[in-house]
Amino acid sequence: MAVTGRIHSLESFGTVDGPGIRFIAFMQGCLMRCLYCHNRDTWDLHGGTEVQVEELMSQIISYRPFLESSGGGVTASGGEAILQAEFVSALFEACKKEGIHTCLDTNGFVRKYTPIIDELLDNTDLVLLDIKHIDDKRHIDLTKVSNHRTLQFAEHLHKRQQKTWIRYVVVGGYTDDIASAKKLAEFLKPMTNVEKVELLPYHELGKHKWEAMGEKYELNDISPPSGETMEQIKQVFVEAGLNAIY
Repeated sequence: MAVTGRIHSLESFGTVDGPGIRFIAFMQGCLMRCLYCHNRDTWDLHGGTEVQVEELMSQIISYRPFLESSGGGVTASGGEAILQAEFVSALFEACKKEGIHTCLDTNGFVRKYTPIIDELLDNTDLVLLDIKHIDDKRHIDLTKVSNHRTLQFAEHLHKRQQKTWIRYVVVGGYTDDIASAKKLAEFLKPMTNVEKVELLPYHELGKHKWEAMGEKYELNDISPPSGETMEQIKQVFVEAGLNAIY
């Protein structure tokens, strides 16, 4: 039986979700409720369009010259790609057979470590792991769920020595303080699989999606962080021996 998944949207020329030019599949469905989510319309687990791996691969192959010439590949993002682990694993397996680099962009909210999770990771060249906040209470304030599963997933990736980039969104009043950055840096410091930490300044580009859905956007009064703030947080990670960029 063909493996099917639910896709929210596709991007054929992505440049910020992994190395090189990426074909990005934004998977439908997410269990986190991030206040700054720029893909609010991906949350519904039953939305999107149902597709088969073969359908997606036919599109990916057509962009192959651009992907290969730039050192790029395919990224599964979301929503939350791990919620459709079987489909993404099958997609990545097909990509690997074609020699196409695979990247998993995830918040690490793994509810149960079934064999399909490691099968997916076996077919993944690079994991982009979003850690929203190292403090559990503040993580709940920001996403409405605990960070326990995300941190456990980070440790699982370390144990596997899975090549990983950490993503940390700097949001005023939530994640822009030095103390939180230091705590996260200490957590990451022993993880020899972490190649770099990407610091992402908060933006409100997804605000219109909340408004279009008739929902309140709670961060209306929050401005993007200053360059000075970003540099200060970057130095925290650099001083911990981590490769940090923004």
